[in-house]
Amino acid sequence: MKKMNDEVTKFLDELNHPLRAEIEELRQIILNSMNGLAENIKWNGPNYCFEDQDRVTMRIQPPKQIQLIFHRGAKKIIQPDDKLIDDKSGLLIWKENDRAIATFKNLDEIKKAKLNLEGILNSWINAAKQK
Repeated sequence: MKKMNDEVTKFLDELNHPLRAEIEELRQIILNSMNGLAENIKWNGPNYCFEDQDRVTMRIQPPKQIQLIFHRGAKKIIQPDDKLIDDKSGLLIWKENDRAIATFKNLDEIKKAKLNLEGILNSWINAAKQK
C-alpha cells in the first residue's frame, strides 16, 4: 500500500466525518491504482494528481455520500468529441465529455465497485494525460 499524505490524514482527522471508513477505502484504492499519483487537498477534500495535473477529486460534503469527480484539471479545456473513456461498469455519471462523477453511499458499494473503479482510474489518468 502506498503512503497516504499526512496533510490529508490530518485534515480528515479534524473533520470527524461520519463516512471516514469509506473515505479511507477510496484513498487506498485510488493511491494503489496507479504509480505516480500524488494526494493533496483541493476543494475541501482529498485530491489526486498525476504529473502535477489534478485528475480526481473526492467530494466529501455534504456527509451523506462520497463522490469522486473525474476531471482534467481546474482550467477549462476544449471538450473532446467523445467521452474521455469508455465506462462499461455504469459507475460514472457524465457531466461533460471530460468530467464524470462516481457516487458511493457506503463501504459495501465501494468494495463491490473496487475492480471497476481501479480500471476507471487507470483509464482516466491515461486518457487525460493524452488529451
